[in-house]
Amino acid sequence: MKNICLKMNDEKSVYKGFSRKSKGFKAPAMSLYMSISTTTATKTLPIPTTNFTTHPSPKPLFHLSFAPNSSLPSSLHHHHPNNKLSPLFASLPPHDPPPPPENQLDYQTLTRLAVSEFLLQLGVSLEDALSISSNSHKYTQMLSESVLELEQLDSWRNNDDNDNGGGDGEEDFVGFKEKVIRMAKEKDNGKVAFLESVGLSLSSAISVARYLSGEPLPALIDKVKYMKDILFCGSNGEGLVGKNARRMMRHLSIPVDDDLQQTLAFFEKIEARRGGLDMLGSADASFRYLVESFPRLLLLSVESNLKPLVEFLQIIGVDRGRMGNILLLFPPIMFCDIKDIRRKLFAFEEVGAMDKDAGKMLLKYPWILSPSIQENYNEILLFFDEEKVPKLRVDRAIRSWPHILGCATSKLKLMVEQIGELGVRNKKLGQVIAKSPQLLLRKPHEFLEVVSFLEDLGFDNENVGKILARCPELFAASIEKTLTKKVEFLDSIGVSKVHLPRVINKYPEFLVSDIDRTLLPRMSYLMEIGLSRRDIAFMVRRFSPLLGYSIDEVLQPKVDFLLNTMDKPLREVVDYPRYFSYSLEKKIKPRFWVLKARNVECSLKDMLGKNDDEFATEFMNV
Repeated sequence: MKNICLKMNDEKSVYKGFSRKSKGFKAPAMSLYMSISTTTATKTLPIPTTNFTTHPSPKPLFHLSFAPNSSLPSSLHHHHPNNKLSPLFASLPPHDPPPPPENQLDYQTLTRLAVSEFLLQLGVSLEDALSISSNSHKYTQMLSESVLELEQLDSWRNNDDNDNGGGDGEEDFVGFKEKVIRMAKEKDNGKVAFLESVGLSLSSAISVARYLSGEPLPALIDKVKYMKDILFCGSNGEGLVGKNARRMMRHLSIPVDDDLQQTLAFFEKIEARRGGLDMLGSADASFRYLVESFPRLLLLSVESNLKPLVEFLQIIGVDRGRMGNILLLFPPIMFCDIKDIRRKLFAFEEVGAMDKDAGKMLLKYPWILSPSIQENYNEILLFFDEEKVPKLRVDRAIRSWPHILGCATSKLKLMVEQIGELGVRNKKLGQVIAKSPQLLLRKPHEFLEVVSFLEDLGFDNENVGKILARCPELFAASIEKTLTKKVEFLDSIGVSKVHLPRVINKYPEFLVSDIDRTLLPRMSYLMEIGLSRRDIAFMVRRFSPLLGYSIDEVLQPKVDFLLNTMDKPLREVVDYPRYFSYSLEKKIKPRFWVLKARNVECSLKDMLGKNDDEFATEFMNV
């Protein structure tokens, strides 16, 4: 068998068997073909032929197969009494083998052309029609195989009519492309093809399309475009949406309602695919599963449902580029009436969440609109009231870390008891959770591991409690990834273990400072101005907050004033590193100008270490 290539615009050759009702190409169809054919290896349509050595007649231009014992279509017979077979098909054996597999590529191209033309008839734009037909491979394959199967069974004609010679063969014969269009009309009116083109599997597309029987295809296409625009127009750098989804699930410990259950099932589908929840913010990865999990989404009205929701989110301070963070993490919000959303957010006015604050809470934790979370919110308020924690502190904790609302009060109680054993209760507890509300979501054994870590460094129970009250975020940090690395850093610059209690006690925030972005840049700056590592280690031992100060706002301005205006040696800050803790404008400069006016020379410690009364008595004779 060999292939003879004929150009598609030679309609007389390719569509010789078409009825007079479908006279080859119309102008849009030719445009469609030229667009589709450029994606194939050639712009011509190969038509297989067969070379039979046992039949001396001319080589056929077409290769056709029919079911055994079936009659040929009347259009293939001469219309004269003898009804002899046309010479064109005289060389065909009675049971010719089926076309080779590669011939399917040609049928697929013609099927895509037919689907595109069908979509144009439904009012779809040319651009969308081409895109849908080119990205619905399983659908076009299904249509192609269905039509070929019917051809093979000769189901397009009534065999009895053929046997009786009834009908006008040329008029009744239907071309392959027209058969595909008929098949598409019978199946779904284009919706399955469109749904597959946006990522759904063929089976899912068929299932979802049942929900959309009354939805015009052009309107459905516009709706999906609008949805994808608001869902995925923002950045998903480093899978931030997926990270928040994991955090929300990790801290959820209450019974869930139907909305949350559906959302969790949606997350599970994303998690099961390559890339997991990190792909939640990717349209290519997650839109399919979103529609499969919430097929009623495609029944929503753009004008009545989606646009009012977008406008409301903008009113409460949610940027359009971040709306997808809310909608993907809690899709049921798209089914909510705006009045219902307002009512649910109004409940959080008790914690001081007004409009913009409510928008921030919604971005951090979209599940606050869930009935389960709303119910648990009241239980949490009651729990902290019983613990005599000031409500203002509780409100602040919930506003800054609303994930607390997904935690059962029984779990919160375990952490509150552990914190209480360090002497942190009531008002002190309120200060702790207001500063670091995520501490409440720690597991008790993780909290105790940090306590043990500090005890190993030389702190007793009372001092551990003081550190907790001052820097609660330290107890929410990882020992391996954060705390141990800071201790190793101190050792590397010359601060031995014996000095660690003093350093940490004065500045526990050191243990949660970023080495690369905070500590090392300060070290580099101090060494650039002439200090040695030994000098810096000495300064840190005496004044541990040193490496926490901003270079541009604190260190550099004060060093410049020391060297250029006060004309003092750099060594002075080594002896008295606390110099950097005083305000340049409110204390350092005023006292210096007083001393200079009186021609008084003194050390930085004498100049700054005294309170105002002591300074006035000693240097101003007051």
